[in-house]
Parts: sequence; structure tokens; C-alpha cells
Amino acid sequence: MQKLLSRLRKAIVDFNLIQSGDKIAVGLSGGKDSITLLHLMKTYQRFSPEPFELIAITLDPGSGSNFDGMIQMCKDLDVPYYLFKTRIQEIVFDIKKEKNPCSLCANLRRGALNDNAKKLGCNKIALGHHKNDAIETLLLSMFYEGRINTFLPKTYLDRVDISLIRPMIYIDEEHIKTLASKYKFPIVTNPCPADGFTKREYMKNLTYSLEKDIPGLKNNLLNSLSNTEQLNIWFKEQKES
Repeated sequence: MQKLLSRLRKAIVDFNLIQSGDKIAVGLSGGKDSITLLHLMKTYQRFSPEPFELIAITLDPGSGSNFDGMIQMCKDLDVPYYLFKTRIQEIVFDIKKEKNPCSLCANLRRGALNDNAKKLGCNKIALGHHKNDAIETLLLSMFYEGRINTFLPKTYLDRVDISLIRPMIYIDEEHIKTLASKYKFPIVTNPCPADGFTKREYMKNLTYSLEKDIPGLKNNLLNSLSNTEQLNIWFKEQKES
């Protein structure tokens, strides 16, 4: 726990993720990542030099999942918990019948989370993206879109006047798995029919495979995202008329 807290704090300091008086909603999906984030944020709140409020928000996609374990967990942590029912699963799979559902599902979840957090008076939403997620997003963008891109540690959404923060970007997924297992987190099984059959899942498996042959691969890729002094990309020159 201490090692993960240290990396969480480093990300918060490096990217100025938290200011005094913030009201932060943790997007609590029920997976290992978001539950770990909630525990780390609650622990960090106790010694943070910037006092801030913390709540948890869960979106029920309409899958019939049982959230009782998370409700009790938030009570034990003394974190206000809000559960919002949605029709996301019905819209994506029954009404739209999406063959590639991830993009639409993500957009619907993102919009619902942003709107509900704003209604609850939050100015920030903390998401459980970790180091592996950043790397996988980078490689997906390069391999499938031909661009160098990944999510930012902090993003301001002017439409809803709210900021997204990702305090776990320095934390490896393996350490999250270890913590979740050690503390027996009440993980909610992912109800998505597409879970485990996506391009992201392929990229995840690829990076784990490459790490065996190239030790330090994930750290090098992560470091490249902030190595602006050695960024060498091609700029096409405009001919003078």
C-alpha cells in the first residue's frame, strides 16, 4: 500500500492534480482499478496538504449487477456513495446493436458520470487509469490510427466545467492486482459481453509478452510520454510561394 501511495502522491504533485477545496468524485465501476483508486485516495486524503472532499459514483449500466459489497465498502471507508441506474447496456446492445460497442459505451458512461458528478457539486472526477492503460492507449493510437496520442493526467472539460484527473498513472497493473487480492476487494464482475475480446485486450497481452523479451519496456514507454526534450517527429515544410 505504501509503495502505491508514494506513486499516487508523485503523480498528484507532478501534474498538480489536487487543489485545496476540491470536491472529487471517484468513478467507481466495481473493477479492481477503481476500487484501488478509492482506497488510495481516501488514505491520501488523511495526510494531503490540500484538504479536499471525496465521494464515489457508480453507474449501473442496466446489467443487474450486485453492488452491495461496494455500498458496504464505502460505508466502512466513510465515503459518500451514489449509485445511478442507466440504460447504457440496452442502448448499446439492444437498440443500437453496435458491432463495435466500446466507443459508444464509453461516450455514454463518460457523459453520465460527468453530468451526475456536476449535479453533486464536484469540480473533479478521479478515474482509475493506470500506467498500463496509458501505454496501451499510446500503442493503440500509433498502430491503428497513425498518431502519437494517449490520455492526459489532467483534462479540463469546458462544456461541463469539470476536470478529469488520473492519479494512478505511475502505478503498474500488477501491483493493483496484488493489492486487490490481499485486501479481498468486493470486485463486481464486468457484465459487458465484449469484455476480453477487444483491441485493447489484444494490446494488453502484447505489452505483457514484449515485457518478457524487453525488460523495462513499460517504464521506457511511459517515460517517453514526458520526455519532451528528446521528442523528434517530422514536420513537413511549406514551400514559399
